[in-house]
Amino acid sequence: MRTSIIVPIFNEVETIPLLVERVCSVLDTLEASSELILVNDGSNDGSAELLDRIAASNDRVVVIHFRKNYGQTAAMQAGMEAARGKFLVTMDGDLQNEPSDIPKMIDKLEEGYDLVHGWRKNRQDTLVTRKIPSRIANWLISRVTQFPIHDLGCTLKAMRREIADELELYGEMHRFVPILAYGRGAKCLEMETTHHARRFGKTKYGLSRTLRVLLDLLTVKYMLDYYSSPMKLFGRIGIGFLAAGATMLATTIVMKLTAGFDMTGNPLLILGALLCIVSVQLFSVGLLGEANTRLYYERGGRRPFSIRRVVRTDSARKAKTIPIRRAA
Repeated sequence: MRTSIIVPIFNEVETIPLLVERVCSVLDTLEASSELILVNDGSNDGSAELLDRIAASNDRVVVIHFRKNYGQTAAMQAGMEAARGKFLVTMDGDLQNEPSDIPKMIDKLEEGYDLVHGWRKNRQDTLVTRKIPSRIANWLISRVTQFPIHDLGCTLKAMRREIADELELYGEMHRFVPILAYGRGAKCLEMETTHHARRFGKTKYGLSRTLRVLLDLLTVKYMLDYYSSPMKLFGRIGIGFLAAGATMLATTIVMKLTAGFDMTGNPLLILGALLCIVSVQLFSVGLLGEANTRLYYERGGRRPFSIRRVVRTDSARKAKTIPIRRAA
């Protein structure tokens, strides 16, 4: 299996037939075998029954049904785990992404890139509720993570199997896949893709997701910089609080000795003591984080690094490249 296309579905009964037709027409142009994985994310509009009928009549279609609505990130993770392809492609189920862009993205993977993510340069969405918030969010995310990107919200992405194996998606992390992969050393490329106006139904997202994106950004920033060593974050903040608290306590003592100020009524004494206590708590959180990190890596057989390949010279002095896969 060379290519697996993963599409989360949530209440898209009107779009599904056209979606399957257009994606399968693209699969026909690919040289090797391929599959279309449709993940039903708890739809209640008749999508489940329609998907079952399509899967029964098309052996290239795989359908995964969730017991309830878990969200797009969970649907993508389930699709990635079920996929058998060398290359994995994700896209939306509303046909705003253009399936004919997929072969071009696959070609870029063949050239040596690990992940190719779409850029909806001419986005066909409303200006106030979709475009402007998206541009602000993309600018902020790019500045915070130091990852140059124009359109983090585009679901159309293509990646190698080994990259998908190293991703662990939860919450609403699907939009941060390029950044998470880049943090693991993946060679990423942003490609302009076609974007269509929505033809059926209505969007599942609105301005309410802006706060969730900002909270996820904090999580991603922490994962990129401090996930393997949380003490670097909490320890630095704790040292800052401890230094400030000690300075205030010392100032209180000096004021008492030189000017006779009452220490018990001095707010610097209370604030200094409070900062010292908070610093101890931060150090404790850092130590607990370090212990949990060790358990995470040791018990799961994971490693805080990613190996692209190993080159070794055998007894005949011939260099060999040995592919490395992450331990299950």
